[in-house]
Amino acid sequence: MAPVHYKIALCQLQVTPDKDANIAHARARIETAADAGAKLVVLPEIWNCPYAMETLPSYAEDIDGGGSPSVSMLSEVAASRKITIVGGSIPEKASGQLFNTCCVIGPNGAILGKHRKLHLFGINIPGDICFRESDTFTAGQEPTVVDTDVGRIGIGICHDIRFPELAMLYRARGAHLVCYPSAFNMSTGQLLWDLMQKSRAIDNQLVLISVVCGDLLACTRPQPALGIHDLGSFKSHRTIWGSPGSSRARRNNRRRRDRPVFD
Repeated sequence: MAPVHYKIALCQLQVTPDKDANIAHARARIETAADAGAKLVVLPEIWNCPYAMETLPSYAEDIDGGGSPSVSMLSEVAASRKITIVGGSIPEKASGQLFNTCCVIGPNGAILGKHRKLHLFGINIPGDICFRESDTFTAGQEPTVVDTDVGRIGIGICHDIRFPELAMLYRARGAHLVCYPSAFNMSTGQLLWDLMQKSRAIDNQLVLISVVCGDLLACTRPQPALGIHDLGSFKSHRTIWGSPGSSRARRNNRRRRDRPVFD
């Protein structure tokens, strides 16, 4: 089968306490990406509200019950622009529990799949950071592979990347691409994050995508956030890592980069 090329937009978003403003801003970024020709748009983890354990319940939305303005916006934009959206993640309330949930939306606006974060992150570095997602979130129970217009995609959320078996499972189930919407912190560091991304891509010979919120992992200068799905990489905090290719393939990929879409 001949390679299929398409544009992927990674939207790094600044988040505020105003959920309506966050939703409106995300809509604008997605529409900008679609105008630039993107067929797949990926958002970061917890993009519709601040990532603070004590306030997350007040922002939670009932996705299955239809009470989700965030997912409704994603569906509207996907349908109007005929694109596929990996909707980052939002806090989801269901059956008296709170989940960290990613919805994948198809070009007709329908939810193609829903992934609840499987591996909840916890860290305690005295004098630096103490953070435990399990204080608020319930872990998901199922891996998620979604058939879309741009191919079969495996979904993980942030700390899910730490577990290589998940990416191996996705590869075995035919995924050509794995997306990890994320909110990685600076205490564990960029070097670890980059290493895990490269490892999952190389181990499984697939394309890996991650994107974080702009206020959680600061970058020193804007980096490209819109590119062609192919071998190579977009460095830093909106990244696409491909399995290794020739130097010519990497040079060709760099020449095909398009105008950045970033905040």
